[in-house]
Amino acid sequence: MFRKTISAAAAGLAVLAATLTAPAAAFASESGGTKQVRLRSGLTLTIPKSWKVAKDDKDWVRVITGSCPTYGTEDFGFRDWGCHSFWVLGPKALKIGLRTFQAYKSKYGYDPATDVSICPKSYKLYKGEWKLADKGLRQVGPGHKADYHKWAATCVDKKWRVKLHYNQREWYLPTSKILVLDQWDHPQLGAILKNATWN
Repeated sequence: MFRKTISAAAAGLAVLAATLTAPAAAFASESGGTKQVRLRSGLTLTIPKSWKVAKDDKDWVRVITGSCPTYGTEDFGFRDWGCHSFWVLGPKALKIGLRTFQAYKSKYGYDPATDVSICPKSYKLYKGEWKLADKGLRQVGPGHKADYHKWAATCVDKKWRVKLHYNQREWYLPTSKILVLDQWDHPQLGAILKNATWN
């Protein structure tokens, strides 16, 4: 199902969620309740019940938060388009996290490829340039801080003209070897990660 992911790895992504505090409670009431998703290294996220978790492999977990035209097709995977979601990636995904499938380094951003990549927002466009827009440490549950980077990215046409902008946000936990990657600016995700639990 995830065969069109980067290199040969099957795709999937999971979501972390945590204890319900005020920010999390707000989206819980709007979406009809919450559920917990347990991820690698004991990380647990509390997410809306309406979100789907696609997981073929614990290193490729995808949390689908809305419309996802590629879901259930052979195009579903890291390099697809239009799927409102975020990823929870583990060591296998991190080993191929940079151009030419080198190991991930947070200072460069997660972008495994050997050629031009499809824009995550439209199959008619390609990924363009990106630049660092924000960085720092962010809380991911009690006792865990993530190396956070926000990349301001563009999507371009065949003549490299910028057609749209998006952000790629990354929360990297180097000790746990977990990367949470969001290309859709989910407004709830920061609070979900902050309120995550670890067991």
